[in-house]
Amino acid sequence: MTFHITALYASLVALGVFALANIVSAKRGRAGISILHGDKLDLALAIRRHGNLVENAPLMLILMGLCEANGLAPVWLHAMGIMFLAARVAHAVGLSVDNPKAPLRLAGGIGTQLAMLGAVAYLLWLQL
Repeated sequence: MTFHITALYASLVALGVFALANIVSAKRGRAGISILHGDKLDLALAIRRHGNLVENAPLMLILMGLCEANGLAPVWLHAMGIMFLAARVAHAVGLSVDNPKAPLRLAGGIGTQLAMLGAVAYLLWLQL
């Protein structure tokens, strides 16, 4: 069995992980900080943007792969993948040090959970 749709979104997510990791590395290099963030808020923010994606992506991609393996229609897989990607971009853009209730941050968190819940609902529905 092949997972063409999940592979597409895994590749796009990986590009995001690479981009955010390189931002962290560049900020570490400029600040001369190897571990943690040294009270540099811009570095802390970059670390969290990268970390938030890395924390959410594996579960989403596993859920998408399971949905694809169980025959979920491509249109729904793409809807989940697009929602997840858009939500993660919104979250990264909206994440800020001084505004924990930034609209894009909230939309990103909610969108991420909705994408995951869609996959979970489908997989649980199959078990009934």
